[in-house]
Order: sequence, then C-alpha cells, then structure tokens
Amino acid sequence: MNQRNCIIRKAELEDLSTIVSFNQSLAMEVRGEKLESEIITSGVEAVLKDSNRGFYTLVEIESKIIAIALITFEWSDWRNAWFWWLQDVYVEPSYRQQGIFRSLYMHLKQQAQLAQVSGLRLYVYKGNTKAQEVYQRIGMNPSNSLIFEDFL
Repeated sequence: MNQRNCIIRKAELEDLSTIVSFNQSLAMEVRGEKLESEIITSGVEAVLKDSNRGFYTLVEIESKIIAIALITFEWSDWRNAWFWWLQDVYVEPSYRQQGIFRSLYMHLKQQAQLAQVSGLRLYVYKGNTKAQEVYQRIGMNPSNSLIFEDFL
C-alpha cells in the first residue's frame, strides 16, 4: 500500500452512506444476509452521533473511502480497564491483500495504547476463514471464549 496516499481517520456524519453501503456489502458477502437499509442507517447514524456507542475509523485513498472498522467498548472488571472491540471490518474487494487492514489495525492498536486500553478483540464470522487467517497474520490470536447469543 502506498502510505503517502493513505489517510486513516475517524468517521463523520457525512460518511454515513458509505458506511451503510460497506456494512450491507459485508453482511451479504460473509453471511449472505441482506440488511434492511432503514435499520442499518439508523444504527450507523446512532454511532456517528453518540461517541459513547463507539466510533468508526476509515481508510481513504485519494478522498475515496476504501475500508472501515467499528470500535465499541467493553469494561473488564478483571483488568480494571477497557477493551476495544473491532466490528464491521470491511475493505473494498479491489483493495484487499495490499496491507490496508494491517495499516488500519496498527493505527487502531496505537490509538488503543495511547488510551490505555487493555486489549483489542474482534468479532469474525466463523465461516470467514480468509479473514481469520489475516487476523492471525497480524498477531491476533483466537480467544479461549465462545460467544453465545439470544436475540430478543
């Protein structure tokens, strides 16, 4: 990746439609799931308007957004510190395998260290083995925990 042309920044409200589009592409690509536009738009907008919910970080090349990641927060009483969860990680297909995610991850890791975050965690769909390989190559390890859920 050409670092000179790459900008990594926090998302702003004017980035809403691109983030929504990327999330819809991610859901379809990884899970074969179509996200309802109204719901995902409201969800992304809620994050962009309230930093207590999290924040999006974007990668741009030549003013074009090519990658996103949502960061949310989890308090750990065991460590008396925060964890940052990386969610909704998406790199446009034509920019994959060029170090884009690595650059984004290293930026987020640096920001987390400055914020004295205890660690980074990541949701990845269990069927997305390509992404799991990427995460392991950058130094992340599979957790000892499984996630269970109950939709209400």
